[in-house]
Amino acid sequence: MSGVFATPRPVPHGKLPALGGTAVVVGALPVFALAGWSLGAWAIAAALWAAYQAIGLALQRLPLGGDNLRAAGLVAFGRMTRAVVLVAILIAVAVSNAGLGLPAAAVYGLAFTVEFVLSIVAYLGGEPKL
Repeated sequence: MSGVFATPRPVPHGKLPALGGTAVVVGALPVFALAGWSLGAWAIAAALWAAYQAIGLALQRLPLGGDNLRAAGLVAFGRMTRAVVLVAILIAVAVSNAGLGLPAAAVYGLAFTVEFVLSIVAYLGGEPKL
Protein backbone atom coordinates (compact mmCIF):
# COMPACT_ATOMS: atom_id res chain seq x y z
CA MET A 1 0.00 0.00 0.00
CA SER A 2 2.85 2.39 0.73
CA GLY A 3 4.02 2.02 -2.88
CA VAL A 4 0.78 3.53 -4.14
CA PHE A 5 1.25 6.66 -2.03
CA ALA A 6 5.02 6.84 -2.55
CA THR A 7 4.83 6.80 -6.35
CA PRO A 8 4.83 10.36 -7.75
CA ARG A 9 2.07 11.21 -10.20
CA PRO A 10 1.23 14.34 -12.17
CA VAL A 11 -1.24 16.69 -10.51
CA PRO A 12 -4.67 15.97 -12.04
CA HIS A 13 -6.95 18.74 -13.18
CA GLY A 14 -9.43 19.75 -10.48
CA LYS A 15 -12.55 20.22 -12.61
CA LEU A 16 -14.28 16.93 -11.79
CA PRO A 17 -13.69 17.15 -8.02
CA ALA A 18 -14.87 20.78 -7.99
CA LEU A 19 -17.98 19.84 -9.96
CA GLY A 20 -18.68 17.01 -7.50
CA GLY A 21 -18.53 19.40 -4.53
CA THR A 22 -20.62 21.95 -6.39
CA ALA A 23 -23.22 19.28 -7.15
CA VAL A 24 -23.51 18.63 -3.41
CA VAL A 25 -24.15 22.33 -2.73
CA VAL A 26 -26.66 22.67 -5.59
CA GLY A 27 -28.36 19.39 -4.62
CA ALA A 28 -28.75 20.60 -1.05
CA LEU A 29 -31.00 23.50 -2.12
CA PRO A 30 -34.10 21.40 -2.87
CA VAL A 31 -33.47 19.37 0.29
CA PHE A 32 -33.42 22.57 2.35
CA ALA A 33 -36.51 23.91 0.56
CA LEU A 34 -38.56 20.71 0.91
CA ALA A 35 -37.53 20.15 4.53
CA GLY A 36 -38.39 23.73 5.47
CA TRP A 37 -34.86 24.45 6.68
CA SER A 38 -33.36 27.91 6.58
CA LEU A 39 -32.42 28.89 3.05
CA GLY A 40 -30.10 31.44 4.64
CA ALA A 41 -27.97 28.56 5.91
CA TRP A 42 -27.82 27.11 2.43
CA ALA A 43 -26.93 30.54 1.01
CA ILE A 44 -24.06 30.89 3.49
CA ALA A 45 -22.71 27.46 2.49
CA ALA A 46 -23.13 28.27 -1.21
CA ALA A 47 -21.39 31.64 -0.87
CA LEU A 48 -18.48 30.14 1.05
CA TRP A 49 -18.22 27.31 -1.47
CA ALA A 50 -18.15 29.82 -4.33
CA ALA A 51 -15.43 31.79 -2.55
CA TYR A 52 -13.45 28.58 -1.95
CA GLN A 53 -13.65 27.69 -5.64
CA ALA A 54 -12.84 31.24 -6.81
CA ILE A 55 -9.71 31.36 -4.64
CA GLY A 56 -8.76 27.92 -5.95
CA LEU A 57 -9.12 29.09 -9.55
CA ALA A 58 -6.98 32.15 -8.86
CA LEU A 59 -4.28 30.00 -7.25
CA GLN A 60 -4.43 27.51 -10.11
CA ARG A 61 -3.27 30.21 -12.55
CA LEU A 62 0.05 30.67 -10.76
CA PRO A 63 3.03 28.73 -12.14
CA LEU A 64 4.49 25.95 -10.00
CA GLY A 65 7.88 24.28 -9.96
CA GLY A 66 11.48 24.88 -8.96
CA ASP A 67 11.78 27.93 -11.20
CA ASN A 68 8.85 29.62 -9.47
CA LEU A 69 9.47 29.11 -5.76
CA ARG A 70 7.72 32.31 -4.77
CA ALA A 71 4.57 31.40 -6.68
CA ALA A 72 4.71 27.82 -5.41
CA GLY A 73 4.95 29.08 -1.83
CA LEU A 74 2.02 31.43 -2.40
CA VAL A 75 -0.05 28.58 -3.83
CA ALA A 76 0.76 26.30 -0.89
CA PHE A 77 -0.03 29.02 1.65
CA GLY A 78 -3.19 30.01 -0.21
CA ARG A 79 -4.50 26.47 -0.44
CA MET A 80 -4.01 25.88 3.27
CA THR A 81 -5.30 29.26 4.34
CA ARG A 82 -8.46 29.37 2.23
CA ALA A 83 -9.96 26.34 3.95
CA VAL A 84 -8.97 27.53 7.42
CA VAL A 85 -10.38 31.03 6.91
CA LEU A 86 -13.65 29.81 5.43
CA VAL A 87 -14.13 27.25 8.22
CA ALA A 88 -13.39 30.02 10.76
CA ILE A 89 -16.22 32.02 9.17
CA LEU A 90 -18.52 29.01 9.52
CA ILE A 91 -17.55 28.62 13.16
CA ALA A 92 -18.23 32.30 13.81
CA VAL A 93 -21.66 32.00 12.18
CA ALA A 94 -22.43 28.83 14.16
CA VAL A 95 -21.44 30.49 17.43
CA SER A 96 -23.65 33.49 16.75
CA ASN A 97 -26.59 31.52 15.31
CA ALA A 98 -26.50 27.73 15.47
CA GLY A 99 -29.63 27.46 13.30
CA LEU A 100 -27.73 29.04 10.43
CA GLY A 101 -24.18 27.91 11.08
CA LEU A 102 -24.62 24.20 11.70
CA PRO A 103 -26.62 23.39 8.54
CA ALA A 104 -24.28 25.61 6.52
CA ALA A 105 -21.28 23.79 7.99
CA ALA A 106 -22.85 20.43 7.15
CA VAL A 107 -23.39 21.37 3.49
CA TYR A 108 -19.94 22.95 3.16
CA GLY A 109 -18.29 20.02 4.94
CA LEU A 110 -20.01 17.45 2.74
CA ALA A 111 -19.08 19.37 -0.42
CA PHE A 112 -15.47 19.67 0.76
CA THR A 113 -15.35 15.93 1.55
CA VAL A 114 -16.74 14.95 -1.87
CA GLU A 115 -14.22 17.21 -3.61
CA PHE A 116 -11.37 15.80 -1.50
CA VAL A 117 -12.30 12.17 -2.15
CA LEU A 118 -12.67 12.78 -5.90
CA SER A 119 -9.30 14.56 -5.92
CA ILE A 120 -7.60 11.59 -4.23
CA VAL A 121 -9.25 9.16 -6.66
CA ALA A 122 -8.15 11.30 -9.64
CA TYR A 123 -4.60 11.50 -8.31
CA LEU A 124 -4.28 7.79 -7.56
CA GLY A 125 -5.88 6.93 -10.91
CA GLY A 126 -3.23 8.88 -12.81
CA GLU A 127 -0.25 7.32 -14.50
CA PRO A 128 2.84 7.21 -12.28
CA LYS A 129 5.78 9.41 -13.24
CA LEU A 130 8.78 7.35 -14.18
